[in-house]
This record gives sequence, structure tokens and C-alpha cells, in this order.
Amino acid sequence: MGKVGKSTKKFQSKHLKRTLDQRKEVKKHRQLLAKHRGNRNKAGAGAGGGAEASGASKKKDEIFDDMDVEQFFEGGFEVPKEKGSKVKKTKEQEEADDESSSDEEIEEHKEDLSKLAEKDPEFYNYLKENDKDLLDFNPTNPLDAISADEGDDGEEHADGKKVDSSEKIEVTLKMVKDWSKKLNEPSLKLIKNVLTAFKAAVNANNDKEEYKYTVTEPKAFQELLLLGLKKVPVAIQRLVPYKVIKGTRTVPVSTKVKQLNSILKSHAGSLITLLNDINNTETAALVLSSVQELLPYFISFRRLLKDILNAVVSVWSSTQDVETQIASFAFLNNASREFSKSSLETILKLTYSSFIKQCRQTNVHTMPMINFQKNSAAELFGIDQSLSYQIGFDYIRQLAIHLRNSINNTKDGYKTIYNWQYTHSLDFWSRVLSLHCNPDVEMKKESPLRQLIYPLVQVTLGAARLIPTAQFFPLRFYLMRSLIRLSQNTGVFIPLFPLLQEILNSTTLTKNPKNANLQAFDFDHNIKANTAYLGTRVYQQGVCEQIIDLASEYLVLYSKSISFPELATPVIISLRRYIKTSSNVKFNKQLSQLVDKLNQNSEFIQQKRSTVEFGPKNRVEVNNFLKDLSWEKTPLGVYVKVHREVKEEKVRILRESLAEEEEERKKNKSKEVESLDDEDLVMEDGDDDEKDYGSDVFEDDEE
Repeated sequence: MGKVGKSTKKFQSKHLKRTLDQRKEVKKHRQLLAKHRGNRNKAGAGAGGGAEASGASKKKDEIFDDMDVEQFFEGGFEVPKEKGSKVKKTKEQEEADDESSSDEEIEEHKEDLSKLAEKDPEFYNYLKENDKDLLDFNPTNPLDAISADEGDDGEEHADGKKVDSSEKIEVTLKMVKDWSKKLNEPSLKLIKNVLTAFKAAVNANNDKEEYKYTVTEPKAFQELLLLGLKKVPVAIQRLVPYKVIKGTRTVPVSTKVKQLNSILKSHAGSLITLLNDINNTETAALVLSSVQELLPYFISFRRLLKDILNAVVSVWSSTQDVETQIASFAFLNNASREFSKSSLETILKLTYSSFIKQCRQTNVHTMPMINFQKNSAAELFGIDQSLSYQIGFDYIRQLAIHLRNSINNTKDGYKTIYNWQYTHSLDFWSRVLSLHCNPDVEMKKESPLRQLIYPLVQVTLGAARLIPTAQFFPLRFYLMRSLIRLSQNTGVFIPLFPLLQEILNSTTLTKNPKNANLQAFDFDHNIKANTAYLGTRVYQQGVCEQIIDLASEYLVLYSKSISFPELATPVIISLRRYIKTSSNVKFNKQLSQLVDKLNQNSEFIQQKRSTVEFGPKNRVEVNNFLKDLSWEKTPLGVYVKVHREVKEEKVRILRESLAEEEEERKKNKSKEVESLDDEDLVMEDGDDDEKDYGSDVFEDDEE
């Protein structure tokens, strides 16, 4: 078997199926005409035709009856040629013969249709009224599309000259402007040429692949990118317009759409490359806007859509620019709401997994970005809360499995729990449930996510108590803030004071601390204390501040509750016992002040509830107790408000000092670079002096 030519492979891959379908269609039309002719001629070919047929058969029988065997074989047979003598045809010749035979069949069929009006006008009129497509049959030759798909053997420049496809075409500014004008009346071939050049420009630094176009002129490069991102999506929408059905853009199925799909698949790779190389907000906004315009055309390609969404999520999770992060989130939000059935589940899973990967390193500089990711991703989980419940159930269950395994593995099992990724995961789901399970928000029915509150609280409490040592007090404080937020927004009571009581009874506060020259420990951006801080006065003071802060923030949630006196009584007793045994004067004073505010708030609630006429069983009235009163007007609320203002002032001072340190560090680095440059200059001057000095010495020696 000979080698298959390139044109043969091209024909088999792109046009063979179309040719076979076309021949079947021709055969079908001819069968319809033959069937009609048979029905029309059946009556005329009745008795007479049967007599003629029988007569002919009789004549044949008579001839063969009069002929003996020897005479019959004297006529001989046509002997077939040997295989070796047969002239072999190439694949190209066979395809040409097949195509010529197909063309002859089509021409013959057209002549039959044209003669039908003269031979059988009644049937022709019937077809004209009921089956017009049969008369308008005009099949296209699939080979005619090769030039449009493959660009023939060459490509035209802007000036109309043909060039060999093996040579690269230099994209000029004139060519780009010419393309821009022609896109006002777009065609598939034009869009393909523009996007092919666009792909070559995007992958200019990729030496592994060869492209038909090359872009070296900077102005042409810039205009080509703008053309591909701005004008091509508009041209595609003109060529294949979409319909808006119930707020969703839908592309109707047509032949042009199928031809456009292969072009868009290639273009999607270019867009993904651009998304991976985003370095500023303007580029991000331009690329994301272009992808948003073409998104209806990508929806039918599941794998391609996932790659695009993955690239956008990567920008959202990894960029340091806030505006770029906001632009990427806006794209994800719009895509999730418009194409919820096709993209929402993928986006939710990608955002969560990307967020977990990016939060391994948490510090003062990365925490704002991580918090933005938590809040924005939590917003996406509210689009379809039934789907979010299924995803959230799986992930929270996985967190519970990790906790169980760490408890069973006593050696290093805690390392899978006591890290930033696990901690941020618990805090993220706390934000999701806090945002979408708020009873104050008017909803037609209870959110399915509300069923996840109990398992999340249990997992969080288990993680906080896994290792009750002073080294991991920062992690416990962080998880307590997460649970306080959850209780505040969902209205679910969570017993958190026992976690603080365990710290009050620990050796960190009961033993006398040692003095150490250390900076104040940052509890907001650390979940583990260094061994240098353990047992020091600096760390003890930080823990005391955290206890006061968390205890007041927790108890103020119920400052208007009709049951506040009963809730505060165990807390008051526990704090008073600690004050009696503690020698930390400053901390005792702060606790005494908190105890006084708790007593005042208890008296305030008792005074208010002494006038009510309903019992504890009346849940509606109990929930509406002091509903119109602001929490800031309660005695405990006034105390917490002042405490928050003091804390915010400390945080502001800390941020300013960190910003000053950052600027000072940059200045020192620039000075070091300048000093190194000066040293290099001095060394160069010194080398010249040494050369001069050496030459003088050599001259003296010669003298």
C-alpha cells in the first residue's frame, strides 16, 4: 500500500463524511423520482407490458432450447485480466474519479428535475406547493470549502499578493487596520485569519510552536491585541447572533456555529494564555470583558469552559492588585448567575480549592487579600443554596474526618489541623453560613445551609480543644472569633465561655511570668506562638487582652436577651473566683470592670422583664423582647462600644507603624543599591589609577 498523501488525509478528515452524506441525499432524491415514475407508468405497463415480458422470456427460452451445450460454450466468456496486469490507481485518482462520478450524478439529477415540469406538470406543481426543498435541491461541493478552511496553498497580504503557506506572514499596522474595516461585515475566513494572527502575537515568546503569522512591529502588536479582544467578539455576535432567553444568552444551533466552534476553540487557548500573564488592572479588565462577551459560545464545551474558569479563578486568588481581584470576582459572579446550570458548581469548587491553596502563607500583608477572597467566595455560595449545601456538606465532612484522624494519631496528627489552611477553611464556612442564614434577612423559606451550622460548630470546637497548650492559644482565639460571628448572624447560641475559662485556669495566667525584651505578640496574624514568647510577661499581657476582648464580644450578643441574667451568672462567679486568686493587678482590674458591667446589664434586663405578662413558653414574645432597643444603649453595649474604639485606634497605629517600616525598608534597600553602584564606580576609578601607577613604575625601571 502506497503512502497516503497530505491532500488525501485532509479530504478524509474534513470532507469525506460530507461527500458521503451528499451522495446519500442525491440517491434519496432520485429514488423519490423513480418511485413517482413507477406509480405513473404502472397502469400503462399492465397487460401489454406483461405480454411483452412473457414473449421476450419465451424467445430467450426458445433460443437456449435449440442450442446444445457445445454451441452454448462456443460463444466463450470474457476472461478477466490478471492482477498483475491491472493498472493501479492512486488514492488521489480514486478520489478524483469518485468526485467526478458524484458530480455527474448531481448534474443528471438536476436535468431530471428540470424535465419533470414538461413531462409531469401535475406532479411538479404538487412538489412546488408541498415540498419546495426537493425542487430547490442544490448541493455544495465539499471540496470548495477546503480553500476557506485551509487557506489554499497561500495567503493574501493586504496588497493582494499571494505567499506560500510555508513562509511566515509579517503582520503590519496597515494589515491590522484593513482587518478592522473588514470586520464591519465579518466572514468566517476573516475571523479565522485575525484570530490566527492574534494567537501568534499572544504566543510570541513560545518557541515550541510555529505560526503562519509573525508580529514584530510594536504598534501592530498592540493594535492586533485590541482588535482581537474588542472588535472580534462584536464581529462574532454579528455573524452568529445569540438570543436572550430568561436572562441567559443562548446561541442557536446552525451550520455557521459548527464552523465557528473550531475557530473559537483555538481562540480560547489564546485567552487562557493572556489570563495567566495578567500583570495590571487594565489588561485584566480588557481580557475579562472579551471572555464575558464570548462566554455563550464556550458554554457547550465543558472541558474548555473549565479551563477558562480555572484561569479566571487563578487570577482572583493569586493577584496582589485589589482592582484586578474585584474585576475577576465580577466576572465569576456574572457567569455564575447567568449560566448557573453550566458553570456554578465548577466555579464554587474552583474558588474554594484555589483559596485554600493560596492561604498557606498568612501574614500582615496577605491577610486583607485572604479576607477579600473569603467574603467574595461566600457571596457566590448564596446563588444556589441547595447546590451550596451539597458542596458545603462534603467539605465540612472532610474537615471532620481530618479532625477524627488527628485525634486517633497522637504523634503528629495535630499538624493536619493546626495550620492556616484548616483554620481558614473553618472560618470561611463560618462566613458562608453567617451571610446566608441570617434570620433578619427576609426569605421565603429557611435556607438549606442552616443545617450545616451544628456540624461546623462541633468541628470548630473540637479543633480549638485539640491541643490545649499555651502555644496554640492564638488559634483558639481565632476560631472563637469565627464562632462569635456565626452566633451573631444566625441567632444560634454557642457556649464559648468554657473555652476562655480553660485559659484562665492554665499556667500561662496562674504562674508568675518572666521578663523578656520582645515585641508585642500579633494574635490577629498568628495561630502559633514561638517558644521564646511562652512564659513571658509580654505574652501573658496579650492573652489577658484577648480574654477581655472575646468575653465582652461574646456576652454582648445576648445583652438584650430576656435570659441574660441567667447566662451571665456563671460567668460572673467564675471571674470573681479568678480575681481572688490572681496576683496580676492590671488584669484583675480589667476583669472587675467587666464584672461590674455584667451586673449592671443583668439588673437592667431584670427591670425590663419585671413588667412583661408572658411566660417562657411564648417564643414569639420572648424573641421580640427589647427588639426595638439598640444593643449600644445597654450597659454592656456602652462598655463594648468604647472598648472597640480603643482597639481600632491601636490597630490604626499598628498599621501606620508597619507602613513606615515598609517605606524605611524600601529606602534602605535603594540606598544599598546606590552604595553598591558607587563602590563599583570607585573600584573602576581605582583600577585606572593603579594602571597609571604601574605604568609610571615601569617607565622608571626602563630609565
